[in-house]
Amino acid sequence: MATATEDLLTQARTFIPGGVNSATRSIGSPTGFRTAKGSRLVDFDGREYVDYHAAFGAILLGHSDDRVNEAVTRSLGDLDLVGLGVTELEIEVARLTAELIPSVEMSITTMSGTEATMQAVRLSRAVTGRKYLLKFQGCFHGWHDAVARNVASSAEKAYTRDPLSAGILDDALDSTLVAEFNDLDSVKELFAAYPDQIAAVILEPVPHNVGALLPDQAFLEGLRELTTAEGSLLIFDEVITGFRHAPGGYQELCGITPDLTSYGKAMGNGFPVAGMGGRADLMSRFSSAGGDVVLAGTFNGNPVSMAAAIETMSVITDPDVGFHAHTARLGQRMRDGLTEITERRGITATVTGLGSVFICYFMDGEIKGYRDLLRNDDTAYATFHRRMTDAGFVMYPMTLKRNHVSGAHTDDDIDRTLEAADTVLAGMQRDGLFA
Repeated sequence: MATATEDLLTQARTFIPGGVNSATRSIGSPTGFRTAKGSRLVDFDGREYVDYHAAFGAILLGHSDDRVNEAVTRSLGDLDLVGLGVTELEIEVARLTAELIPSVEMSITTMSGTEATMQAVRLSRAVTGRKYLLKFQGCFHGWHDAVARNVASSAEKAYTRDPLSAGILDDALDSTLVAEFNDLDSVKELFAAYPDQIAAVILEPVPHNVGALLPDQAFLEGLRELTTAEGSLLIFDEVITGFRHAPGGYQELCGITPDLTSYGKAMGNGFPVAGMGGRADLMSRFSSAGGDVVLAGTFNGNPVSMAAAIETMSVITDPDVGFHAHTARLGQRMRDGLTEITERRGITATVTGLGSVFICYFMDGEIKGYRDLLRNDDTAYATFHRRMTDAGFVMYPMTLKRNHVSGAHTDDDIDRTLEAADTVLAGMQRDGLFA
């Protein structure tokens, strides 16, 4: 007799390729979830988990946050999808975004971070009249053709042509150049090799798609100076860092102002919303303002997404809530606790992260760029996340993936997680998973 979970999986695989709508959702057990509230998930079998995956960071305040849900419900009483003109909600989102993010004078909304970076790349090429885009090994900017290469590459494929997918034209892949994060010389070499041909440099200011490579301030300042001197645009992809690390994203913390910024993920606390903004003269090239860069999307600025974004931005900037102080404190508690455990047990590890994000690499030595991450013990990393998930603490069981603390997590959650981590790491030691 098949279990209820097995029946659901059979149905899913009958009608959905592989049974999931995004390949990264297939992680083995748990195979799916029925409910999500606060810091907790409940799977098909009724088992409860503390969630640090957070929909790859989209959950900022906690699952099904009452404040956001109530704002969305209110919006449904007034408007659904109209598809013409503008709403007050859209104007308020644009105003708040300009108020919070230093680089944003004008902005557009999209439904996903992929769309946001796609718009930034296309706009950059239109503004500069140049062909090439420069990205960094390890950074992920969505799945559109222009950026779908060289993310979590193997040692054999890193820095070579390493597409994320079949079906991408060679010219699209070859029009994107790849440099090393925190290595300004590698960027300068590409500018020298392609003079007056690079439209933009795009980067995650903190590459969270490979855990957390913390940027050198001099590197970011150098990128700003170099792109300005070369007539290229600087794009910060703050889809993960935006709103999570500070209301204005990482650019607020580092003091570097890019030309364009993409953001999303946490902007609506799990509702489908993202955006892209920058200087008014650049944004005015969109066809909505009479320019020659097409701006389209029936669901852009839809009332549900806008209501969720307004409420989320309002909550994280409310001093009485103290969102960033709370999540940063818990994030630091987690990092300190994991450091203590690995040091006490004599496990080679480097615990890092920023604010609400924590990562335990199984390696030692300096970690500056992707080349350093090639020393990581990928098997130990994935196994740690797998066993933590099995213990009731959801951490994506794949190497180099980060973990997130939300506004709904508590000190008790951290205590219980660290206790479980100690047990899991002890078991991994007994099983000979560490050299």
